[in-house]
Amino acid sequence: MRAYYVYILTNPRKTVLYVGVTNDLFTRLQKHYENRGKLKTFAGRYYCYKLLYFEMFPDPNSAISREKEIKGWRREKKEALIKKENPAMAFIPWEDVR
Repeated sequence: MRAYYVYILTNPRKTVLYVGVTNDLFTRLQKHYENRGKLKTFAGRYYCYKLLYFEMFPDPNSAISREKEIKGWRREKKEALIKKENPAMAFIPWEDVR
């Protein structure tokens, strides 16, 4: 069975939130880290590679729908979602998503 993830990243100063979707969270986090500082992508341009939150879904359509829903929210609502699972908005180590 395959899993799909919706995730929220931030930069080291927590000034930007980035919402994405993937079927391999660990590898995607590595790519975000490698792309930091690269201007061609939003996450790279703003150094978004620190994981704050993720959800798992059994199918891609559910994950994509959830990603679109969260992307449409204001920052305050995204932060409230993060704080439900991660009250301190602490960075989640990559090892914890394997």
